[in-house]
Order: sequence, then C-alpha cells, then structure tokens
Amino acid sequence: MNKKFFYKLIVFWVINFAALAIGSVFTRSGVASEWYANLMKAPWEPPGWVFGAAWTTIMVCFGVYMAYLWTLNANRKILLGIFAIQWILNVGWNPVFFFFHHIFAGFIVITVLTIVVALFLVKYWNIMKLKSGFILPYLIWLLIATSLNGYILFYNQ
Repeated sequence: MNKKFFYKLIVFWVINFAALAIGSVFTRSGVASEWYANLMKAPWEPPGWVFGAAWTTIMVCFGVYMAYLWTLNANRKILLGIFAIQWILNVGWNPVFFFFHHIFAGFIVITVLTIVVALFLVKYWNIMKLKSGFILPYLIWLLIATSLNGYILFYNQ
C-alpha cells in the first residue's frame, strides 16, 4: 500500500465514520424509545450488538473500496456525486425513521440507498473487478436492513 492510497483510505474512513456518528445520534435514542419498542419487528432482526459490528465492518470495507475506486476511476466528478448521494441517504435514514417516525419515508430512503450502493457495484465492476467484493458487505446489509424496515412498514399500519 503506497502513501497516496493510505491517505485516500484515511479520508474515506473519516467521512464514512462521520456518517455513522451523525446517524448514531438518532439511532441511540430511537432504539431506546417507547415508539420503537412497541413496533412489531421482523423475526429475523439481529440482536442490537450486530448492528454496531456490521456497520463498523461495512464502513471499513467501503472505505477500502472507495480508496481503490478513487485511484482507478478517471471520472471523479460522477463518483463524488454518487458517493455524496449515498452519504446523504445513509445519514438521512436515521432521523427520518427514528426521530420523525416516518416508516414509509424511511423505507423509501433505505430502498434508494440500496439502489445507489448496487449502482456502485454495477457501474464500477469493470474497473474494480475482484475489489468489488469490498462493497458487498454494504449491499448485503442494506438488503437485510431494507427487509427489516419493510417488515415494520407492513406490520405496523
């Protein structure tokens, strides 16, 4: 790993973990709320500690993915745009769902986020090849999270 790559990696880790920190402000109080406690949740919802472990792993891997992609991709303007949309949706889901209690809007946000992350995989597959594996934890987790949000949407009307 060269010095330039390492600096890019650090920058993407800082940006990614900043998203987690901002989101956690809403998540912590939301998960502990009476509103959330009274929702019918999916039987496949993992225990609380899994969320922290999953998001930490995801953001480490996504940082590596973005550092490589930034190095290999010539059109950084589009890449930065897609990354920014992903970041805003990732951070935005937490207050929409946990603070404002908008389950349907949260479902829309997380669905669009899942599509955007899948777009990374598809759009940059030719550039990234096997390095695309670094984005798979994010996409897989979002599919699970979307199903959890969807379950809450359909069973709490």
